[in-house]
Amino acid sequence: MAERITGHTELIGLMAYPIRHSSSPAMQNEAFAKLGLDYAYLAFEVDNDSLEDAVKGLRALKMKGSNVSMPNKTVVHKYLDKLSPAAEMCGAVNTIVNEDGVLTGHITDGIGYMEALKDNHIDVIGKKMTIVGAGGAATAIEIQAALDGVKEMSIFNVKDKFWGNAEETVRKINENTECRAALYDLADLELLKKEIANSYLFANATGMGMKPLEGKTYIPDKSFLRPDLIVTDVVYFPRETALLKIAKEVGCKTMNGLGMMLFQGSAAFELWTGQPMPIEYMKEILDIKYE
Repeated sequence: MAERITGHTELIGLMAYPIRHSSSPAMQNEAFAKLGLDYAYLAFEVDNDSLEDAVKGLRALKMKGSNVSMPNKTVVHKYLDKLSPAAEMCGAVNTIVNEDGVLTGHITDGIGYMEALKDNHIDVIGKKMTIVGAGGAATAIEIQAALDGVKEMSIFNVKDKFWGNAEETVRKINENTECRAALYDLADLELLKKEIANSYLFANATGMGMKPLEGKTYIPDKSFLRPDLIVTDVVYFPRETALLKIAKEVGCKTMNGLGMMLFQGSAAFELWTGQPMPIEYMKEILDIKYE
């Protein structure tokens, strides 16, 4: 890194909390180095309370842009100048691009998730999925999956501050796509079990399973899963969450969040640099291996 930093180096950030576990800095910096690009990517611990000041700093320092992760994805739009159509539809932002002082918010999470499925030879198009979550990443996945051709979607969430967002997501999907979506209370475990039972794929799109919730899962026991079910998790640290551990014991094909992280990062990389990320090289660096 020291050999690459110059007086012309462009700075890109990652604003989230917690964030020290993230693989994004290593991924993005390796990609910059591989292509000989004079950029540096750093992680900054930023929560909702410090987010506005952080975005002002990004603008003042003329940073090239930033990624945004939990808990800032559904809040950061308030401090930006424009949103991409996808970000506006999702109500979430995970990538900021600074173009001559104009900050535009984009969302690449949904694209990243769907590309990871394809890369892992998982075809959910025309099938049913059950997904837990209504935050920024979850919403992006749900909307992109519907746009791409998932036939039916059962969304589960606790009745928290994101419930209204989930209701809006279901409305958007049902009014703007061919997918049939429904929202259910995650407290109803019997209904969750029923919906998973007739789904091709089950996805956790929340932070459940990562610190400080490491070792925890929404699935009470193995009876919720079956061997021919695909089980995915957006969490990639740890690489094997409690959910994925149970799924593997049942015999399910599983996928953690590393592939999604790679492909959403690749889309962001191209927004900042105008060049595609060297995907196969990055899969080797990140040690992404599918089962």
